[in-house]
Amino acid sequence: MNYNGFLNHLLSIALFPGIIAGVIPYYLLEYFAEPQIYDDHILLKIFGIAFLITGVGLLLSTVFLFRSNGKGTLAPWSPPRRLVIKGPYRYVRNPMIIGVISILIGEAFYFNSIVLLIWAMLFFVINTINFEFFEERKLERRFGESYLNYKEAVPRWFPRRKPYNF
Repeated sequence: MNYNGFLNHLLSIALFPGIIAGVIPYYLLEYFAEPQIYDDHILLKIFGIAFLITGVGLLLSTVFLFRSNGKGTLAPWSPPRRLVIKGPYRYVRNPMIIGVISILIGEAFYFNSIVLLIWAMLFFVINTINFEFFEERKLERRFGESYLNYKEAVPRWFPRRKPYNF
């Protein structure tokens, strides 16, 4: 991994998931401490930590796959040059976004915050619209038939039971 590639990855992680799952939740918690999901309970914290760990693991694994297999980053200025259909991408088309949503849900549970839960839902809706009308069309143009076959076989949000064989 060259130095510029590493810096490019760090910048893309800081700008995208860093802002979405770090900066925005920080300010939402700062300005909207109430209402709570439920009275403080240890199970909320445990669920929160479980979602956070799962989300971070999924996010990091997909960022690594974008670099190692796709030869690019999650940033629009340096997108993957090859279609990534390995690891979690064999089960679902958007595991990176699912990872970020899992982090947001984990933060909502851990901090017992309805506002963060609403932010997670809003982020999901924004991404659904983006993928439906913009992102998938760009991927169809960039990767052609291979992406169309992949899109047909692999669901956008809910993982399939068996891995996609390409």
